[in-house]
Amino acid sequence: MTAPVFSTERLDLWRPAARDHAALIALLGDEEVRHHLGSRPTDAVEEFNRLCRNAGSWALYGYGTFVCRERGTDDVLGICGVFHSWRGFAQGLDDTPEIGWIFARRTWGKGIASEAARASLAWFDATFPGRRVACMVNDTNLPSLAVAAKLGFARYGEHADDDGTLILLERPGP
Repeated sequence: MTAPVFSTERLDLWRPAARDHAALIALLGDEEVRHHLGSRPTDAVEEFNRLCRNAGSWALYGYGTFVCRERGTDDVLGICGVFHSWRGFAQGLDDTPEIGWIFARRTWGKGIASEAARASLAWFDATFPGRRVACMVNDTNLPSLAVAAKLGFARYGEHADDDGTLILLERPGP
């Protein structure tokens, strides 16, 4: 792909590509960025696997996570999008569209995650109308819970694991 799928005021959203591997390593190499993502450490292998999962959602389902670049540049700020998930603990997060976002610390507090997530949902809704979308957020990740609330997600449950409690949220299809 030689152009972003679409752009927002501050972002270009691209489908994942092999060239994104180094940027994912850098993004997820920051311990503060990974703080609410579970205790699993990251390395080149883990981020290659994340890249392949993201690309696999696109290949199998026609939607997935976008690589979010600062508009008009090659600077990767994060990843965001609706991807197909199978979390393995049921409760509405197996075999379902799920939205998620991970952004570089330098973007925090600037509305970048909200902008990307809102645009990702709009694209998903236009492409796959009427679909329920789920999400899960660590109960201590107050900024991401606020983003989910802004997007119209409502709590429907929780899941406890070794890393704490995940708040399960959903947004029924429009």
